[in-house]
Amino acid sequence: MAMLIPYGQRVTPDDPTVSSRGLMRPRPGGRTLRLTIAALLTVWFALPLVPLLLWFFADRWSAPAVLPTEWGFDGVTSALANGAVPAFGQSLALALVVAAIATPLGAMAARALTRGAVPFPRLVSGILLAPLALPAFVAVMGLTIVLLRARVPGVVGVVILLVAAALPYTVYTMRVAYAAHDLAYEDEARTLGASRWNVLWRVHLPLVAPGLARAAFLAFLVGWSDYVITVLVGGGTIVTLPLLVASFAAGVGNDAVVAVLSVSAIVPPLVLLLALGRFGRRYPTASYLHGPTASQSPKGSP
Repeated sequence: MAMLIPYGQRVTPDDPTVSSRGLMRPRPGGRTLRLTIAALLTVWFALPLVPLLLWFFADRWSAPAVLPTEWGFDGVTSALANGAVPAFGQSLALALVVAAIATPLGAMAARALTRGAVPFPRLVSGILLAPLALPAFVAVMGLTIVLLRARVPGVVGVVILLVAAALPYTVYTMRVAYAAHDLAYEDEARTLGASRWNVLWRVHLPLVAPGLARAAFLAFLVGWSDYVITVLVGGGTIVTLPLLVASFAAGVGNDAVVAVLSVSAIVPPLVLLLALGRFGRRYPTASYLHGPTASQSPKGSP
């Protein structure tokens, strides 16, 4: 007589001496390999930071010595005296503005391209991805002349060009997100009587929030780490952290200051990357499609 086995239940042999392994249980060798690869990648990316961290707390480090010969905070003092805090603030503000503009623009363009609401989608996609194909210096030099003749302020010109440089990343990221987005949730919310604002705020945005977070992170990196556009278009009106790092790195004997500025430039992207890895994989459920819970049900209802 055949025995019915519930779905998902693991079956072991009748003989307890026979070793078996569940079908869904990962192999021990594969877990070890993944952990080894992750550890090697961590060491690979963290190893260049060791000299920076040592120079951060060093006043003097001669060539034959393995460790700094004199410890101190002269680099921190020099960096603060030469405008590290204002440069950090301007870099942060610039990156946030670029992310705030490029992310919704990229999301709207990606949604239109994914739904086929744009004529000549391949041509439009090519135009949006053109900043990646053109050399940055050549493109910026040409656009700088246009901005100067149009009398656009330097800060506004920097923001415009950085947003254009960030659009390929936001558009591509959001196209991937919208390719997996199910429009049936929005249709169901409209069927239940939701307004366009409620559909956008309580259904659409929660479902694409992880993609928006990744796109905003990439746009933030474009604005945070830029050097060419800020130098050529800004013309000294805006001094960011990359400009300060480059100016000190061009000199001699500024290793401690360069280390302090470089570590300061690494911290915000690293914090955002950790936050993205912690919260960016959560896909919140559309709240409008949920019925009332037991505690929210009217009194007396079953």
